[in-house]
Amino acid sequence: MTNSPVSQALAVEAALANDHQARLMKALRPWLKPKVVAGGGIVFLLVFMGILAPALAPYDPNTQNLLNTLHAPGWWGSEHFLGTDHVGRDILSRIFYGARISLVIAGTVVVISGIVGVALGAISGFFAGLTDFFIQKLVEVVWAFPPLLLAIAIMAFFGQGLGILIFALVVQRWIPYCRVSRGQALSLRTRDFVDAARSLGATNTRIIMKHILPNLLQSAMVIGTFAMATAIIAEASLSFLGLGVPPEIPTWGAMLADGRTYISTSWWLALFPGLCIFFTVLGINLLGDGMRDIFDPRLKRSGSGTG
Repeated sequence: MTNSPVSQALAVEAALANDHQARLMKALRPWLKPKVVAGGGIVFLLVFMGILAPALAPYDPNTQNLLNTLHAPGWWGSEHFLGTDHVGRDILSRIFYGARISLVIAGTVVVISGIVGVALGAISGFFAGLTDFFIQKLVEVVWAFPPLLLAIAIMAFFGQGLGILIFALVVQRWIPYCRVSRGQALSLRTRDFVDAARSLGATNTRIIMKHILPNLLQSAMVIGTFAMATAIIAEASLSFLGLGVPPEIPTWGAMLADGRTYISTSWWLALFPGLCIFFTVLGINLLGDGMRDIFDPRLKRSGSGTG
């Protein structure tokens, strides 16, 4: 006895639904690995803290109260959950606003560095010859300077400011994008789809924009996650040395610098911003490592990309 048309249609629909669900789970499975989930959760928390800092912070981060200085953390039963600093400012509020500054600086540095580095790398690898020679010589000259010392020199020469700090961090951080993009572009320029586009009359600009750059984005995304971590550390280091953003802008590095004088008596001044930097960098590195495993085809072929 044959099945009715209705039963056959229902069976086909069920098979299609199961196939769609299986494809969806296969696509999501690499993103559900512990390090991707843990790293992504920490990064999401950083973004959440930064965007909603005005709503989450119980006090203005710059409001001073000299009658309530160096107040120890009172946890849930106190007005100041994480205590106050040496001029009576609320530590928790400054940590929330510090997350916003770290997010703005790291995100801006990564975006600008990525655009500059990927563009120069694509041009260098695609055209090769003298163009590649001059761009790579520029890379070697800039790469010869120690990153932190170069940033210190720029900040000392131009002065403090958010824009100057971002510029000082971008000066060298475009180089990893450029080197990786150049290597990929050297390989892509000889591929059949590039020859086909050229034979159809596509200009070099169109080939780079339509065929080269889209193939460089995955690597740039992975580099960007690690670059965010190094940018946060560099900003904290410069702020710790007094060369970061102006003092009225709360940052985790500046909080560490304020707390070093009282480290033996008021441990909370340096502990909490230090933990924020530690867990933020850890989360970004975990997320970057997981994205590298997902996007790197060599790891996929070797079977380690799903670990």
